[in-house]
Amino acid sequence: MAEFEQNRTAADAACWSGEWYEQVRAILGESACRALGLFAIPEDFVLSVVIPVYNEERTLARLFQTVAEVPIRKEIILVDDCSSDGSAAILRQICESYEGDPMNRVVLKSHGVNRGKGAALRTGFAAATGDAVIVQDADLEYDPNEYIRLLRPLLDGRADVVYGSRFLGSESHRVLYFWHSVGNKFLTFLSNCFTNLNLTDMETCYKLFRRDAIQTILPKLQQDRFGFEPEVTAYVARYGLRVYEMSVSYSGRTYKEGKKIGWKDGVQAIWCILKYGVWGRK
Repeated sequence: MAEFEQNRTAADAACWSGEWYEQVRAILGESACRALGLFAIPEDFVLSVVIPVYNEERTLARLFQTVAEVPIRKEIILVDDCSSDGSAAILRQICESYEGDPMNRVVLKSHGVNRGKGAALRTGFAAATGDAVIVQDADLEYDPNEYIRLLRPLLDGRADVVYGSRFLGSESHRVLYFWHSVGNKFLTFLSNCFTNLNLTDMETCYKLFRRDAIQTILPKLQQDRFGFEPEVTAYVARYGLRVYEMSVSYSGRTYKEGKKIGWKDGVQAIWCILKYGVWGRK
């Protein structure tokens, strides 16, 4: 089954090649291609996908398969943050199944103790060797099929960083917690006040970076938990990186389904916004 998926993904990748794009552009024209979101991905381009994992045995295998099927060359960096369920065994099985896959190079990193999402992301960013790096949670809230669309501003040379916004545009969203959405919008507003960015979703999981950009910021990052989001956003603004936002779909989880973030993380986010927005300035 894994071999079939590898062959299919390799064949699908030709759909975004320079040769394919020239054929499509000759038929449709440049304007139509841009309107439809069609463009060429360089043949040697590699996307590093950093996936922090903590007790995600229910969704991990399905999520990884969805990531692997995205038809571009990827380096998938899995960071096990000392999971206590069956996640570690699933990760080992994934590494064995995808060994030698030309479209998906799998890298496994592990923490000896649980350190938090921010710490897991730092481990993944340090290991990344691709041209661009995207954050992917190990649940099924965000759809990896949106990677290619998010890459366009970066590949066009317009952006250094792309945020996938849950509150922008008309993509589908699961209807869940009202106060969570209010909290997210408040934290984004507060962050914008200090960064002078006009983001609509600072807390989004989908943050896509040029690798050199995130690895320049990496030595500054300190937050081990969900404070990573306002922290990295503050440094993105401070370093003057070009930021774009694009709408993404969102299928949020309930706490019963495994959602981990809580009100204490919201308080920590406020502290991080103030820390890096006021006291953290040089």
